[in-house]
Amino acid sequence: MERTVQEFIANLHSTRKTSHNTEISYERDLKKLAAYLRERNIEHMADVTELDLQGYLDEMERNRFASATISRSTASIRALFQFLYKQGRIQKDPSENLKPPRVEKKIPEILSVEDVDKLLKQPNTGTPKGMRDTAMLELLYATGMRVSELIHLTVQDVDLQLGYVVCHDNEKERVIPIGNVSRKALIRYMEQSRGCFVKSESETALFTNCSGRAMSRQGFWKVLKGYADEAGIQGDITPHTLRHSFAVHMLQNGADVRSVQEMLGHSDISTTQVYLDKNMNRMREVYMHAHPRH
Repeated sequence: MERTVQEFIANLHSTRKTSHNTEISYERDLKKLAAYLRERNIEHMADVTELDLQGYLDEMERNRFASATISRSTASIRALFQFLYKQGRIQKDPSENLKPPRVEKKIPEILSVEDVDKLLKQPNTGTPKGMRDTAMLELLYATGMRVSELIHLTVQDVDLQLGYVVCHDNEKERVIPIGNVSRKALIRYMEQSRGCFVKSESETALFTNCSGRAMSRQGFWKVLKGYADEAGIQGDITPHTLRHSFAVHMLQNGADVRSVQEMLGHSDISTTQVYLDKNMNRMREVYMHAHPRH
Protein backbone atom coordinates (compact mmCIF):
# COMPACT_ATOMS: atom_id res chain seq x y z
CA MET A 1 0.00 0.00 0.00
CA GLU A 2 2.84 2.39 0.81
CA ARG A 3 4.18 1.98 -2.71
CA THR A 4 0.77 2.90 -4.15
CA VAL A 5 0.66 5.99 -1.94
CA GLN A 6 4.15 7.04 -3.11
CA GLU A 7 3.13 6.59 -6.76
CA PHE A 8 0.08 8.76 -6.12
CA ILE A 9 2.18 11.48 -4.46
CA ALA A 10 4.63 11.42 -7.37
CA ASN A 11 1.72 11.82 -9.78
CA LEU A 12 0.39 14.78 -7.78
CA HIS A 13 3.78 16.45 -7.94
CA SER A 14 4.20 15.98 -11.68
CA THR A 15 0.65 16.76 -12.85
CA ARG A 16 -0.64 19.32 -10.33
CA LYS A 17 2.67 20.90 -9.28
CA THR A 18 1.62 20.57 -5.66
CA SER A 19 3.71 22.11 -2.89
CA HIS A 20 5.91 20.04 -0.58
CA ASN A 21 3.64 20.78 2.40
CA THR A 22 0.55 19.61 0.48
CA GLU A 23 2.28 16.38 -0.48
CA ILE A 24 3.33 15.76 3.14
CA SER A 25 -0.31 16.22 4.25
CA TYR A 26 -1.61 13.75 1.63
CA GLU A 27 1.06 11.23 2.53
CA ARG A 28 0.39 11.49 6.27
CA ASP A 29 -3.38 11.06 5.78
CA LEU A 30 -3.02 8.07 3.48
CA LYS A 31 -0.43 6.28 5.62
CA LYS A 32 -2.90 6.42 8.53
CA LEU A 33 -5.59 4.94 6.28
CA ALA A 34 -3.20 2.18 5.15
CA ALA A 35 -2.41 1.30 8.78
CA TYR A 36 -6.14 1.11 9.56
CA LEU A 37 -6.76 -1.18 6.58
CA ARG A 38 -3.83 -3.47 7.43
CA GLU A 39 -5.22 -3.94 10.95
CA ARG A 40 -8.30 -5.37 9.19
CA ASN A 41 -6.20 -7.65 6.97
CA ILE A 42 -6.77 -5.57 3.83
CA GLU A 43 -3.48 -5.50 1.94
CA HIS A 44 -4.46 -4.16 -1.49
CA MET A 45 -6.28 -0.98 -2.50
CA ALA A 46 -8.32 -2.99 -5.02
CA ASP A 47 -9.93 -4.84 -2.09
CA VAL A 48 -11.09 -1.69 -0.29
CA THR A 49 -14.85 -1.11 -0.14
CA GLU A 50 -16.97 1.93 0.60
CA LEU A 51 -17.83 0.39 3.99
CA ASP A 52 -14.13 0.13 4.83
CA LEU A 53 -13.55 3.81 4.07
CA GLN A 54 -16.68 4.95 5.89
CA GLY A 55 -15.62 2.83 8.87
CA TYR A 56 -12.27 4.63 8.93
CA LEU A 57 -13.94 8.06 8.93
CA ASP A 58 -16.40 6.92 11.61
CA GLU A 59 -13.48 5.81 13.78
CA MET A 60 -11.87 9.24 13.36
CA GLU A 61 -15.11 10.81 14.59
CA ARG A 62 -15.27 8.43 17.56
CA ASN A 63 -11.71 9.44 18.43
CA ARG A 64 -12.82 13.07 18.37
CA PHE A 65 -10.66 14.23 15.50
CA ALA A 66 -11.49 17.79 14.44
CA SER A 67 -13.99 18.15 11.61
CA ALA A 68 -11.36 19.95 9.53
CA THR A 69 -8.95 17.00 9.96
CA ILE A 70 -11.58 14.44 8.92
CA SER A 71 -12.58 16.62 5.98
CA ARG A 72 -8.96 16.86 4.80
CA SER A 73 -8.53 13.08 5.17
CA THR A 74 -11.68 12.54 3.11
CA ALA A 75 -10.27 14.72 0.35
CA SER A 76 -6.97 12.80 0.42
CA ILE A 77 -8.76 9.45 0.23
CA ARG A 78 -10.98 10.55 -2.64
CA ALA A 79 -8.02 11.92 -4.58
CA LEU A 80 -6.13 8.62 -4.18
CA PHE A 81 -8.99 6.41 -5.34
CA GLN A 82 -9.87 8.72 -8.23
CA PHE A 83 -6.23 8.38 -9.33
CA LEU A 84 -6.40 4.56 -9.12
CA TYR A 85 -9.74 4.45 -10.96
CA LYS A 86 -8.53 6.66 -13.81
CA GLN A 87 -5.45 4.47 -14.15
CA GLY A 88 -7.64 1.36 -14.41
CA ARG A 89 -6.13 -0.18 -11.29
CA ILE A 90 -9.52 -0.54 -9.60
CA GLN A 91 -12.87 -1.39 -11.23
CA LYS A 92 -14.98 0.90 -9.03
CA ASP A 93 -14.18 3.96 -6.96
CA PRO A 94 -15.19 3.11 -3.34
CA SER A 95 -14.70 6.73 -2.24
CA GLU A 96 -17.26 8.15 -4.66
CA ASN A 97 -20.04 8.58 -2.11
CA LEU A 98 -17.90 9.57 0.87
CA LYS A 99 -19.11 12.78 2.45
CA PRO A 100 -16.86 14.80 4.76
CA PRO A 101 -18.34 16.32 7.92
CA ARG A 102 -19.51 19.89 7.71
CA VAL A 103 -16.65 22.17 8.75
CA GLU A 104 -17.71 25.26 10.61
CA LYS A 105 -15.54 28.13 9.48
CA LYS A 106 -14.48 29.97 12.60
CA ILE A 107 -14.40 33.72 12.52
CA PRO A 108 -10.76 34.59 13.21
CA GLU A 109 -9.64 36.71 16.13
CA ILE A 110 -8.65 40.23 15.18
CA LEU A 111 -7.19 43.33 16.82
CA SER A 112 -9.08 46.57 17.01
CA VAL A 113 -7.71 49.52 15.05
CA GLU A 114 -6.68 51.03 18.38
CA ASP A 115 -4.72 47.92 19.41
CA VAL A 116 -2.98 47.76 16.03
CA ASP A 117 -2.01 51.40 16.47
CA LYS A 118 -0.62 50.69 19.96
CA LEU A 119 1.31 47.69 18.66
CA LEU A 120 2.88 49.58 15.77
CA LYS A 121 4.03 52.37 18.09
CA GLN A 122 6.08 50.05 20.32
CA PRO A 123 9.40 49.76 18.41
CA ASN A 124 12.03 52.38 19.21
CA THR A 125 12.54 53.93 15.78
CA GLY A 126 15.68 55.65 17.01
CA THR A 127 17.56 52.34 16.76
CA PRO A 128 18.36 50.12 13.74
CA LYS A 129 16.41 47.22 15.27
CA GLY A 130 13.41 49.43 15.96
CA MET A 131 13.44 50.74 12.38
CA ARG A 132 13.58 47.18 11.06
CA ASP A 133 10.78 45.98 13.34
CA THR A 134 8.58 48.94 12.45
CA ALA A 135 9.08 48.26 8.74
CA MET A 136 8.17 44.57 9.19
CA LEU A 137 5.06 45.22 11.27
CA GLU A 138 3.84 48.08 9.11
CA LEU A 139 4.31 46.03 5.94
CA LEU A 140 2.53 42.99 7.39
CA TYR A 141 -0.47 45.07 8.41
CA ALA A 142 -0.41 47.12 5.18
CA THR A 143 -0.58 44.06 2.93
CA GLY A 144 -2.15 41.23 4.91
CA MET A 145 0.54 38.86 3.64
CA ARG A 146 1.43 35.67 5.45
CA VAL A 147 4.50 35.70 7.69
CA SER A 148 6.12 33.07 5.43
CA GLU A 149 5.71 35.47 2.52
CA LEU A 150 7.08 38.39 4.54
CA ILE A 151 10.30 36.64 5.56
CA HIS A 152 10.92 35.40 2.00
CA LEU A 153 10.73 38.87 0.46
CA THR A 154 13.87 40.07 -1.29
CA VAL A 155 15.04 43.63 -1.84
CA GLN A 156 13.98 43.27 -5.49
CA ASP A 157 10.38 42.44 -4.48
CA VAL A 158 9.72 45.97 -3.21
CA ASP A 159 9.13 48.98 -5.47
CA LEU A 160 9.26 51.97 -3.16
CA GLN A 161 8.84 54.49 -5.95
CA LEU A 162 5.54 53.08 -7.22
CA GLY A 163 4.49 51.79 -3.81
CA TYR A 164 3.92 48.05 -4.16
CA VAL A 165 5.38 44.72 -3.11
CA VAL A 166 5.55 41.48 -5.11
CA CYS A 167 4.50 38.57 -2.93
CA HIS A 168 5.44 34.95 -3.76
CA ASP A 169 3.07 32.13 -2.87
CA ASN A 170 3.80 28.56 -4.08
CA GLU A 171 5.25 29.56 -7.45
CA LYS A 172 2.54 32.20 -7.93
CA GLU A 173 3.01 35.94 -7.59
CA ARG A 174 0.67 38.70 -6.62
CA VAL A 175 1.25 42.43 -6.47
CA ILE A 176 -0.02 44.24 -3.37
CA PRO A 177 -0.07 48.04 -3.02
CA ILE A 178 1.36 49.60 0.13
CA GLY A 179 0.33 52.87 1.76
CA ASN A 180 2.44 55.88 2.62
CA VAL A 181 3.03 54.89 6.25
CA SER A 182 4.51 51.48 5.44
CA ARG A 183 6.34 52.93 2.44
CA LYS A 184 8.05 55.57 4.61
CA ALA A 185 8.94 52.93 7.23
CA LEU A 186 10.51 50.77 4.52
CA ILE A 187 12.49 53.68 3.05
CA ARG A 188 13.87 54.58 6.46
CA TYR A 189 14.77 50.95 7.16
CA MET A 190 16.47 50.48 3.79
CA GLU A 191 18.43 53.74 4.02
CA GLN A 192 19.37 53.79 7.71
CA SER A 193 18.99 50.35 9.24
CA ARG A 194 19.44 47.36 6.92
CA GLY A 195 23.13 48.09 6.39
CA CYS A 196 23.72 47.77 10.14
CA PHE A 197 22.76 44.08 9.94
CA VAL A 198 23.70 42.98 6.42
CA LYS A 199 27.43 42.72 5.83
CA SER A 200 27.38 40.71 2.59
CA GLU A 201 26.30 42.21 -0.72
CA SER A 202 25.10 38.76 -1.78
CA GLU A 203 22.36 38.76 0.91
CA THR A 204 19.10 39.57 -0.90
CA ALA A 205 16.63 39.00 1.98
CA LEU A 206 14.69 42.18 2.67
CA PHE A 207 14.49 41.52 6.41
CA THR A 208 17.32 39.89 8.34
CA ASN A 209 18.15 39.07 11.92
CA CYS A 210 20.88 40.86 13.83
CA SER A 211 23.47 38.45 12.36
CA GLY A 212 22.59 39.54 8.83
CA ARG A 213 20.84 36.30 7.82
CA ALA A 214 17.25 36.05 6.60
CA MET A 215 14.67 36.49 9.34
CA SER A 216 13.01 33.22 10.45
CA ARG A 217 9.37 32.61 11.35
CA GLN A 218 10.36 32.01 14.98
CA GLY A 219 12.45 35.18 15.03
CA PHE A 220 9.60 37.30 13.75
CA TRP A 221 7.12 35.66 16.13
CA LYS A 222 9.34 36.60 19.09
CA VAL A 223 9.57 40.18 17.83
CA LEU A 224 5.78 40.42 17.50
CA LYS A 225 5.07 38.77 20.86
CA GLY A 226 7.49 41.08 22.63
CA TYR A 227 5.83 44.22 21.28
CA ALA A 228 2.34 42.84 21.95
CA ASP A 229 3.29 42.32 25.61
CA GLU A 230 4.73 45.84 25.80
CA ALA A 231 1.52 47.25 24.29
CA GLY A 232 -0.55 45.40 26.89
CA ILE A 233 -2.53 43.52 24.26
CA GLN A 234 -4.42 40.61 25.79
CA GLY A 235 -4.83 37.23 24.16
CA ASP A 236 -2.66 35.02 22.00
CA ILE A 237 -1.48 37.29 19.20
CA THR A 238 0.21 35.65 16.21
CA PRO A 239 1.48 36.96 12.86
CA HIS A 240 -1.79 35.70 11.34
CA THR A 241 -3.70 38.00 13.71
CA LEU A 242 -2.39 40.98 11.76
CA ARG A 243 -3.44 39.30 8.49
CA HIS A 244 -6.95 38.77 9.84
CA SER A 245 -7.07 42.33 11.17
CA PHE A 246 -5.99 43.73 7.80
CA ALA A 247 -8.83 41.88 6.05
CA VAL A 248 -11.57 42.92 8.46
CA HIS A 249 -10.41 46.54 8.70
CA MET A 250 -10.31 46.79 4.89
CA LEU A 251 -13.88 45.49 4.62
CA GLN A 252 -15.07 47.75 7.43
CA ASN A 253 -13.72 50.72 5.53
CA GLY A 254 -15.46 49.90 2.26
CA ALA A 255 -13.12 47.57 0.36
CA ASP A 256 -14.93 45.03 -1.82
CA VAL A 257 -14.46 41.36 -1.00
CA ARG A 258 -12.95 40.51 -4.42
CA SER A 259 -10.15 43.03 -3.97
CA VAL A 260 -9.42 41.76 -0.47
CA GLN A 261 -9.42 38.20 -1.84
CA GLU A 262 -6.77 39.15 -4.42
CA MET A 263 -4.60 40.93 -1.86
CA LEU A 264 -4.76 37.98 0.54
CA GLY A 265 -4.05 35.48 -2.24
CA HIS A 266 -7.12 33.33 -1.53
CA SER A 267 -7.96 30.99 -4.42
CA ASP A 268 -11.53 30.54 -3.13
CA ILE A 269 -13.65 33.58 -2.29
CA SER A 270 -15.49 31.60 0.41
CA THR A 271 -12.27 31.76 2.46
CA THR A 272 -12.36 35.55 2.28
CA GLN A 273 -16.08 35.72 3.07
CA VAL A 274 -15.33 34.53 6.62
CA TYR A 275 -14.12 38.08 7.21
CA LEU A 276 -17.44 39.43 5.98
CA ASP A 277 -19.10 37.56 8.85
CA LYS A 278 -16.81 39.36 11.29
CA ASN A 279 -17.64 42.65 9.60
CA MET A 280 -21.39 41.95 9.81
CA ASN A 281 -21.09 41.18 13.52
CA ARG A 282 -19.39 44.54 14.03
CA MET A 283 -22.05 46.34 11.99
CA ARG A 284 -24.77 44.64 14.05
CA GLU A 285 -23.14 45.80 17.29
CA VAL A 286 -22.95 49.38 16.00
CA TYR A 287 -26.57 49.24 14.85
CA MET A 288 -27.88 47.90 18.14
CA HIS A 289 -25.94 50.55 20.03
CA ALA A 290 -26.83 53.50 17.82
CA HIS A 291 -30.30 53.00 16.33
CA PRO A 292 -33.08 54.59 18.42
CA ARG A 293 -35.52 51.76 17.62
CA HIS A 294 -33.26 48.75 17.86
